[in-house]
Amino acid sequence: MILPQSNLTDRGDLPEDAFSLLSVLLVGFLLSILIFLSVAGNVLVCVAIYTDRGLRRIGNLFLASLAIADLFVGCLVMTFAGVNDLLGYWVFGPRFCDTWIAFDVMCSTASILNLCAISLDRYIHIKDPLRYGRWVTRRIAVASIATVWLLAGLISFVPISLGLHRPDDPLVYSDGTQPADIFQEYPTCALDLTPTYAIVSSCISFYVPCVVMLGIYCRLYCYAQKHVKSIRAVTKLPDTSIAKSFRTKSRCNKPPKPQTKLKPTSPYHVSDHKAAITVGVIMGVFLICWVPFFCVNIVAAFCKTCIPDRAFQVLTWLGYSNSAFNPIIYSIFNTEFREAFKRILTKGARARGNQPSTSECGELRSVVVHKRNGSTVECNISPRSSAGSCQVGMAAQKHRDTIVSAI
Repeated sequence: MILPQSNLTDRGDLPEDAFSLLSVLLVGFLLSILIFLSVAGNVLVCVAIYTDRGLRRIGNLFLASLAIADLFVGCLVMTFAGVNDLLGYWVFGPRFCDTWIAFDVMCSTASILNLCAISLDRYIHIKDPLRYGRWVTRRIAVASIATVWLLAGLISFVPISLGLHRPDDPLVYSDGTQPADIFQEYPTCALDLTPTYAIVSSCISFYVPCVVMLGIYCRLYCYAQKHVKSIRAVTKLPDTSIAKSFRTKSRCNKPPKPQTKLKPTSPYHVSDHKAAITVGVIMGVFLICWVPFFCVNIVAAFCKTCIPDRAFQVLTWLGYSNSAFNPIIYSIFNTEFREAFKRILTKGARARGNQPSTSECGELRSVVVHKRNGSTVECNISPRSSAGSCQVGMAAQKHRDTIVSAI
C-alpha cells in the first residue's frame, strides 16, 4: 500500500516547513506594502494634479503621465507578479501570460521614457526660461506623451503578440514533492526572451534613455549653478532705504542685534546644496533600481542557467520599486505637491488667500504676503520705501525657487 507523501513526512521536517511558510508570509507582506505604496502614491499625484489648478501646468503633464505609468505597474504588473512569485508557477492561463508580459514591458518602458521626458522638459525650462512657453506648449507636451506611450506599446505588444519575444521551448516547473515517474508539471510565466528581443527592448526601454538622462542632468545642474550665482549677484539688497529705516526708525522693544559676517550657509548656498542633493537622489534611485535588472536581463537571454531564478526575481522587484519611489522623489519633495497632498488627505482644507496682512511696529511695517503655493514671504518696509522692493525680493526668491524645484 502506497501512502501519500504528506503522511510520510518526518517530524524533523516540520520546523523547515514552518520556516518556509513564515518566509512566504513575510515576503508576501513586504510585496503588499510595496504594491500599496506604488498605487496609493501615484493615485495621490493624479488626484492632486486634477483637483489643484495651481498644479495644472504644462510641465506637470509629464508627471501625470509618469504617475499613470507607475500606477499601471502597481495594478497590472506587480499584483500578478507577486502571486506568480509566491506560488512559484502561473495560475492565470497561457493567454493572459502574454498579455501580462506585454503590460510589464509597456508600463516599465513608459515609466522610464516619461522620466527622460521630464528631464528634457526641466532642462529646457532652466536653459531658456523666456522661450520655454513658446517651445513647450500644451499641444507639444501632449504629443510628446503620446509618442512615449506609442513607442512603449510598439516595443511590447507588437512583438509579443507575434511571438517574437519567446524561444521555442517554453519553461515548465516540476513539483519535486511527487515521485519521479509521476511528477506534475506547472506552467510558468517569466521573461524568457530571445537574445535579439532582449537587446533591442533593453536599449529602447533603458540604455538610450539612461544615457540621455545622465547627460541632461549633468548639464542641468551646471546651468542651475550658473543661474543661482547670477541671481546671487543681482539680488543683493543695497544698504539704503530698508536697512537704514530699520536701524533708525524702528521703535520695537528689542534693539536690533549687531550685524555679523555672513556665513556661507546663505539661501543661495542652500539652493546649490539642495540642487546637488535633488539631482543625486533622482539619478541615484533610478540607476540603483534599473541598472541591475537590465544588465541581468541581457545575460539571461544568452545564458539561461547563469542567473538563478531567485536572483532574477529580486532584481525584477527592485526595478518595480522605482514606481513607488517616483511619487516621493518628483512630488513630495515639491512644496506645491505637499500642500496639495495635505488638502486631499485632510478632506479639502481651504486654500489660503492671496491678500496681504499688515501689522504696525512703530514706523516700520511688516508685510506678510501669502503665496499661492502656501509659502509666505515677510518684508519689513518703512513708509518712505515702497512695496516694490518687497516685490523685487519676492521675484528673486521665486526665480531661485523655480530653478531649484525644476531640478
